Amino acid sequence: MEYVSTRGKSDPASFTEVLLNGMAPDGGLYVPGIFPVLDKNLLERLSGVSYTTIAGEVTRAFLSNDFPESAYKMILEEVYGPDETAFRHKTIAPLTQIGPNSWLLELFHGPTLAFKDVALQLLGRLFDLILELRGEKITIVGATSGDTGSAAIEACKNCSNINIFILHPKGRVSEVQRRQMTTVQSENVFNLSVEGTFDDCQNMVKAMFADEALRKELNLSAINSINWARIMAQSVYYVSAAIALGSPARPVTFAVPTGNFGNIYAAYVARLMGLPIHNLVIGSNSNDSLTRFFKTGEMKAEGVVSTLSPSMDIQISSNFERYLFHLLGHDSKKLCGLMDEFKEKGSFKLDEDLMRKARRDFKAQRCSDEQTKQIMTACYKATGQLIDPHTAVGLWAAGAVNEEDPSIPTIALACAHPAKFPDAVEDATGIRPSLPPHMKRLFDRAEYVTPIANDLKKLTNYIKGTVKELNG
Repeated sequence: MEYVSTRGKSDPASFTEVLLNGMAPDGGLYVPGIFPVLDKNLLERLSGVSYTTIAGEVTRAFLSNDFPESAYKMILEEVYGPDETAFRHKTIAPLTQIGPNSWLLELFHGPTLAFKDVALQLLGRLFDLILELRGEKITIVGATSGDTGSAAIEACKNCSNINIFILHPKGRVSEVQRRQMTTVQSENVFNLSVEGTFDDCQNMVKAMFADEALRKELNLSAINSINWARIMAQSVYYVSAAIALGSPARPVTFAVPTGNFGNIYAAYVARLMGLPIHNLVIGSNSNDSLTRFFKTGEMKAEGVVSTLSPSMDIQISSNFERYLFHLLGHDSKKLCGLMDEFKEKGSFKLDEDLMRKARRDFKAQRCSDEQTKQIMTACYKATGQLIDPHTAVGLWAAGAVNEEDPSIPTIALACAHPAKFPDAVEDATGIRPSLPPHMKRLFDRAEYVTPIANDLKKLTNYIKGTVKELNG
């Protein structure tokens, strides 16, 4: 398997190179040159098997010859197998029925109670193996709107070959989300609290990766969803859920709360591979640049506003570039023109022919804070199920898209445990969700965090100085 850059100016790369580099040298994102196929016979054979087996079948074709397959199989067993304690549900991503043909896909049974764990527990072990084999050290720099940071830190803490720097927007993540990051005391973990929004954090990270000399000096790598391996790993739970509800004999619809477009892009990848998906529904909060795009054809960045679903308080969706690459027929030149226009003007617009195709690929709905609370309340009253505000956005979007065929199951992604957002849940339901036993002492632990200005030069100097001191 070879990978190409969406910008078309970098040489093809192997899986190992993609894993370690994260972003392509030309500033683009890596995508497979050819997508493997999940045919009907394979999907039928996967019915009733373990999550580990499904993960192997879905992802193995994405590996390159330079990656040891026997070691990969062992890692999958360590991450998703029955003897591993990272996930507190034996099926990893269980389905819970909440209506006649409506389901929640619970993705919060990992160590940090969020869907990011499902992929990042795998990535952490992949990094560890490759770096050990190559005798290298890397510097991971990432931005988080809430959940990626804690999941990445949990996956990489104490890895002797990794130094990890996570930027989060000060005051714009929940207290539980912040403490999950900042209470980790490890010599290789650095939490940076930025005076700004998530988009500010993300823009500085992108700028660091775009600096070729800096990338080489620090041996930079990414663990957020610009890293293809994250997308690859996330595609597995879509296949697993669809098979559990009768795929390939019947299609399913997925409703996904998303801000950075990575999670729903992973569903799109599963569809490209052949998984029968009827509709892919995007749920946006008030930061609705994605919904506005699918309604109007214009991608436009506006000011970020704080909402009850802070992990989605994003206006610039990094992974959207990957989808544009597919939508444009892999025309890197045209894509670069759009990216340049967006950088200069803060917007671009696609013609109606392309938008007709885009609207066949995705449907999108906006959910306000008031609607978020309404759906949390309604879900609890109808089912006794507490859901977090991000899950509520996805459920709202699912309900706003009327399926013309009632036999098609709708699966809404439950991306975070309700205890990560106790104030919002209690406000909507009157019930304050408790943290699981393994996190009971979270609020008693000391925090380790470094304030940093929204200034690329100061950020770069801090990271360079810290890495130099650590590496001698």
